[in-house]
Amino acid sequence: MSVDPSPTPDQIKVARAHLAAVDPALAAIDAVTPSFAWRSAEPGFAGLLKLIVYQQVSLASAASIWRRVEAGLGEITAPAILALEDLDLQGLGLSRPKVRYARAIAEAQVTGLCDLNALRNLPDDEAAAALMAVKGIGRWTAETYLMFCEGRLDMFPGGDVALQEAMRWADRAEVRPNEKQAYARAEAWKPYRGVAAHLLWRCYGAVKTGEIPPI
Repeated sequence: MSVDPSPTPDQIKVARAHLAAVDPALAAIDAVTPSFAWRSAEPGFAGLLKLIVYQQVSLASAASIWRRVEAGLGEITAPAILALEDLDLQGLGLSRPKVRYARAIAEAQVTGLCDLNALRNLPDDEAAAALMAVKGIGRWTAETYLMFCEGRLDMFPGGDVALQEAMRWADRAEVRPNEKQAYARAEAWKPYRGVAAHLLWRCYGAVKTGEIPPI
């Protein structure tokens, strides 16, 4: 049985206190945002493949496709992907680009180009670079994999639109920051940028569902 790498509630509590202490804007967000659980996902090949499947489609569609992938593959491993023809993978609901990406990450795992099982031993920047060396894995995918699947506290997917919008709320800005601006703004939140992202996502979701009033 694998160990969940996600930070504990106590670790999140400590990080939230730190973020509130170093940034008045996040302190205001922290004061009204309910507690949250870390967005955790299975580490390794299955977790990365699932992130690929969930990209650029609705949650309902992605969940349906993922169920078909699970049923079709049985065990979700790199060899299982490589054992199927492209048409077989498309039959499971994967688009042609996602078939190419699934095959690329499977080949990277098998050949050792990007050994997902060894990423844990690499610093954040090196781990992200190793992932982005694989075709189909961009910065957002690399950062979210390291955050969700490995529980890394300082990963920050600055290209995430919901995260950017929550940052706009936090800073009382008229315009949402772009990706470059989001990364620059988040520098102040090291070494807990991942916790800041979760805090902002939780605030965004709570406002959207009416759990808390608009910021």
